[in-house]
Amino acid sequence: MTARQSRAKTVRRWFTPLALAALLAACGGVKDNLVVVVPGADGHVGAVTLTDARGQTVLDQPYAAATAGRGATASDRVEISAAQVDAIFGAARGAQPKPPVAFRLYFLNESDQLTPESTVAFEGVFSEIASRAAADTVVTGHTDTAGTDAYNDALSLNRATMVRTLLLARGLKPDSVTIAARGKRELLVPTADQVHEPRNRRVEITVR
Repeated sequence: MTARQSRAKTVRRWFTPLALAALLAACGGVKDNLVVVVPGADGHVGAVTLTDARGQTVLDQPYAAATAGRGATASDRVEISAAQVDAIFGAARGAQPKPPVAFRLYFLNESDQLTPESTVAFEGVFSEIASRAAADTVVTGHTDTAGTDAYNDALSLNRATMVRTLLLARGLKPDSVTIAARGKRELLVPTADQVHEPRNRRVEITVR
């Protein structure tokens, strides 16, 4: 194994922190690889463990950072500010796509019509999709356990199709919205068979 292969060989993430890494031309005068833990939008800070020939370096504080010089076998902590992170990684962070987001819309009993509350909530779904340059949307229909499997498969497909139709009517391209139907096989709220459960009468919408 070469020195370069052994350097920071393993990166293990805890709590899915936002970790940024780059090969720097200069950061405080040091030419190194750099890993920085950046707080999430809600202020949450996870952790990153760097493993090298000398042992482990745990980064678990806001803007905790470590470097490993090219050809070196050890990681070293460095001081870095939020302003420096923005200067170094700003362009790359700005180019990252938005993370996926999920929505649920609910339906009237044994119907493919949205509840009044979900009719209003649909506007938020469309606004999220419209805010993305090239959104890919998956709509998955579900039912409660009342009725036969065949009936619920058809009903869940009708629900997904209805929501897709609403999205296409707002101008989305047909190839950007796909649908699936799960019937009563993936209950949000587990129940016995033949139970009317409003929270299971839904579509799950994933926007990427």
